[in-house]
Amino acid sequence: MTAKQRTRGSVTKAVVPAAGLGTRFLPATKAMPKEMLPIVDKPAIQYVVEEAAAAGLDDVLIITGRNKTNISNHFDSVPELELALERKGDEGKLGKVHEASEIAEVHLLRQGQPLGLGHAVGCARRHVGDESFAVLLGDDLIDARDPLLERMVAEHDARDATVIALMEVPPESIHLYGCAAVEPTDDPDVVKITGLVEKPEASEAPSNLAVIGRYVLRPEIFDIIDELEPGRGGEIQLTDALNHLAEGKGDGPVYGVVFRGRRYDTGDRADWIKANVLLGVDHPELGAEITDWLLGFADRLRAGRADD
Repeated sequence: MTAKQRTRGSVTKAVVPAAGLGTRFLPATKAMPKEMLPIVDKPAIQYVVEEAAAAGLDDVLIITGRNKTNISNHFDSVPELELALERKGDEGKLGKVHEASEIAEVHLLRQGQPLGLGHAVGCARRHVGDESFAVLLGDDLIDARDPLLERMVAEHDARDATVIALMEVPPESIHLYGCAAVEPTDDPDVVKITGLVEKPEASEAPSNLAVIGRYVLRPEIFDIIDELEPGRGGEIQLTDALNHLAEGKGDGPVYGVVFRGRRYDTGDRADWIKANVLLGVDHPELGAEITDWLLGFADRLRAGRADD
């Protein structure tokens, strides 16, 4: 199904910040954007754009930085490659090449300087205009079998609210995330957010609900970002802007959708490897082979013969 064939909902634009330096993956990211690191047979950022398009957000703005031209090339057509595949009659690979350029209407905007996630989102103001929009972080991959964005858009529409994705984490891990102070609603998977704290110590965390990289934002967020002073790390933090809204300093409330599905953190080297394994065993073409190999490798590990 192409983007033009999907039913358009109230939120149709997505912003994907992709201007980070990817230092955790050096030297692999010295010349290649971390968003282009493959997960099985697709770059990570393609999964994110596919997620947006599947939720009806077929207008996608990717915020890039220097040395990120590979991203624009990936979502563009490649006539010479397409011609070569046509001449070979390789319809399968040709379809995969076309797929990347047909997922959605993809735009790119260069941030200039990496001044923080809040600044990156603020750069989208002219493109987004006076509309609500979604932000999807490329480090967080949401399994397509566990849709999240559709639910967030539905809650945004029903409550006329900013909506943030949350996930329950062990208390000892909360210091790795933004953390939400919440009040319950009549839905166990939806909470009202009253405050946000960036990477608190476990003893100071208001809950075990961590912010993950999906947001549905009302356009009022731009005015708040414009007024923000640099926060943690000397950067303009999106969490600070959202906290203003959660504390009632905006026109609308903030709610959280608690996600209980499959999520892959591809910003961490070990978790990136795990994502390749987990999605690899579910791959329609590769799954059986990878599963058989994994089971055999696990047996060798138990026997202390992993290098056999």
